[in-house]
Amino acid sequence: MATVRRLKMTQIHRNPGQPRKHFDEAALEELKNSIIRYGLLQDIVVRPDNERGGYEIVAGERRWRAHQLAGKTMIRAKILTVAGELDQFKASMSENINREDMTAFEEARGFQRILDEEEGATVESVAEDFSKSIQYVTMRLALLDLHPDVAKVVQDGHIGLLAGVKIAALSYANQGAVLGKFARGEFKSDNELIHFAYAMRQQQEQPVLLEVEELSEEQRSERATAQKRARAALDRIEQVRTLLDDIARTEPMKLAEALAGGVGARLDQLDRVAASLSKARFQLRQAKAHAEAAEVVTINPAAEADTVTVVEETRELVAA
Repeated sequence: MATVRRLKMTQIHRNPGQPRKHFDEAALEELKNSIIRYGLLQDIVVRPDNERGGYEIVAGERRWRAHQLAGKTMIRAKILTVAGELDQFKASMSENINREDMTAFEEARGFQRILDEEEGATVESVAEDFSKSIQYVTMRLALLDLHPDVAKVVQDGHIGLLAGVKIAALSYANQGAVLGKFARGEFKSDNELIHFAYAMRQQQEQPVLLEVEELSEEQRSERATAQKRARAALDRIEQVRTLLDDIARTEPMKLAEALAGGVGARLDQLDRVAASLSKARFQLRQAKAHAEAAEVVTINPAAEADTVTVVEETRELVAA
């Protein structure tokens, strides 16, 4: 049940459990100007506060703050007479998640609180409650597994959200190693960092990494054959590149004459080559990430204690 009334601004106070903590000052200024010009277009939602007296905001803190900036003494509010604390939290979160700039980490903490406190709640039910995909909710929740210092770098926008999710799948020790490489400027892009974090996770999950001296004679022979085959194939690609350069330098009219009606078939052939090249480049990028990850990955759980030291050593680099 709810009633709508005009309340004194002094009767209303914010909810300390509000899921959203960040309020953009420029956006608040714009909302203030809109309220001065057009008035309040949507009521805020409050509930009686039996402990502090007056009313506590359930939804609409941003509008209430804009009213304060505008010097307003009254505000129109919808007063809820019955609502559990978690229901109020969900109502507040629902408004913020689909409107102004609630951060990914605020969303993650909100989703986790609902999963912890609401009986029978699942990732699927949370996604449905907020009209989000399961992947959306899962990605936000993954951010909660980040080391606090790594999370700060992601939250500040230095590392992208998807890269942050990939890093979150690593142990704290390996998160520290990634942060160290990032702070030293060893990643040219977020995409490169994503490849590296993915490769680290694969290697982290391997129970054993065999060194060459630990291999049997048969395993050594198989590895040597594979190395020879891969290197020979890549060496031949350089010959293909030379042939393609020759074609690239040939005038189109002369190519048409030389191919005598077979231009379309040859173009299809090059399209297939281009597709294979794209796939090969992706695999080599992954291989590069694996080679670099193998140099820093930590599999031994006992090494987790060193994470704090690793992260602390990179703080000044990240800040710079």
